[in-house]
Amino acid sequence: MTKMIPLGLLLFVAAASAVDVNDIKQLEAAKNSQRITLRNINVPAGVTLNLDKLKPGTVVEFAGQITFGYKEWEGPLILIGGKNIKVEGKPGHLINCQGERWWDDRGGHWGKKKPKLLYARLTDSTIDGLKIKNVPVHGISIFNCKNLVITGVDFNVAEGDHKGAHNTDAFDVGTSENIRISDNFIHNQDDCLAINSGKNITFERNTCIGGHGISIGSIGGRKNNVVQDVKVRNCKVLDSENGIRIKTVKDATGEVKNILFDDVELKNIVKQGIVIQGNYLNSGPQGDPTGGVPITGVTINNVRGNVLPGGVNVYVWVANASNWKWSNVKVTGGMKDLGQKGVPPGVKW
Repeated sequence: MTKMIPLGLLLFVAAASAVDVNDIKQLEAAKNSQRITLRNINVPAGVTLNLDKLKPGTVVEFAGQITFGYKEWEGPLILIGGKNIKVEGKPGHLINCQGERWWDDRGGHWGKKKPKLLYARLTDSTIDGLKIKNVPVHGISIFNCKNLVITGVDFNVAEGDHKGAHNTDAFDVGTSENIRISDNFIHNQDDCLAINSGKNITFERNTCIGGHGISIGSIGGRKNNVVQDVKVRNCKVLDSENGIRIKTVKDATGEVKNILFDDVELKNIVKQGIVIQGNYLNSGPQGDPTGGVPITGVTINNVRGNVLPGGVNVYVWVANASNWKWSNVKVTGGMKDLGQKGVPPGVKW
């Protein structure tokens, strides 16, 4: 005998597996679902859109417009954590941070306290197609993540160029491994990518505009100070302060090894096309480089483009570097000469 399941029960089961959230008060209950659609939510001031500890296999969809109330605090505005999580931006959505309410020309260290946007704490997961506008300060923090792929992010802080935005990093990576960040568009006022620690990190087919370029570092002064096995490939850095750089903290310890920059186009770089320095401080580089963070196995191939006349094409200022392989480096236009120190044998440009 075949037992019939009432239609109402089927609808209930379907509803339990997918839910729309348009008020943050619904969020905790929604975490019991396998598909959560965040639709036209105004997150109250000083509150995190908390998507931590999601069930394995959960799909999170951003739909409509997500906005945030104003408060001077550290954030984050959004937290996403779990294993085997799929985060998607639906057509027409926008995460509109309205960062201009916080911008004051003083960035994340001084002035108004500004909330960071997104903390990702994900394993075996993907983030795809998010559209982000006008972060107050740092964008996507990738910390303690493993096997994470981020694609198709539109990170647009172009309005901040003339409205006092600073420290609007797009992707910050720390203590993470097997990370792939590809096919993203970034216009900001700080690092397009900053890797402070981690291994097996790939950054490819990304366009970076207006910021501080693609950075390994700063390395040193943290709990984890090792960066290894990084590949930066097929990227563009346009109208930015720097092109590509490695920066280690003066008098700190750590390690940088096996770094590849391949097929990177630079255009209208203001300060330094390629810079590798061992005397970094947040207040600015200071004096001679120190060798507590050895920089080994740096391969640079087919990095080309122009620096504006007031800048430097290539600047190397290190104390403990070895096993570098550079080829087809064609960065021109910069007229400033800051000198060089510690360039490994055989490296030419």
